[in-house]
Amino acid sequence: MKCEKQEEQKRIDSRCNNILAKIIPENRIVKLTVSAMYVALTVVLSALSIPVGVMRCYPVQHFINVLSAITLGPEYSILIAFVTSLIRNILGTGTLLAFPGSMVGALCCGMVFKYTQKYYLTYLAEIIGTGIVGGLIAFPVAAFVMGKKCAVYAFILPFLVSTIGGTIIAAILIGVLRKIKFTI
Repeated sequence: MKCEKQEEQKRIDSRCNNILAKIIPENRIVKLTVSAMYVALTVVLSALSIPVGVMRCYPVQHFINVLSAITLGPEYSILIAFVTSLIRNILGTGTLLAFPGSMVGALCCGMVFKYTQKYYLTYLAEIIGTGIVGGLIAFPVAAFVMGKKCAVYAFILPFLVSTIGGTIIAAILIGVLRKIKFTI
């Protein structure tokens, strides 16, 4: 009698575990955890800048865009860019221009890596997505949402400087990790 109850309990536990595994697969939990770590890292290091001539390069968001696109995929990469931009705006350390720049770059490099699995194309997609497309999309945000008067191409150069810096850092780190056979 006792054995039958134990067997029945095992069957119930097994069914519950299968249902939970379908709802929250382990892979998803790991991806959410890594995403949270990327967001925290980006928010904390977002003030880090590198002087480039008369401009400053803020590479951290772009570094994380590339890294998250390669390690987690486009959906999580866009989510990371959005949450990071939102938190930085809430804390007063970012502007509304962070949304178009970071999210477009995350989308571009995430989709390119998902469909090509080519690192150099992913790097190029981040540069084009954030630097050029994100720079162009930032104009209406600045003009109509923020009320700033500026030229259409005003954000391309600063966005390019930061995204190239962040992409170079990501490429170096990913190159080192691949060389030591670290699974990305």
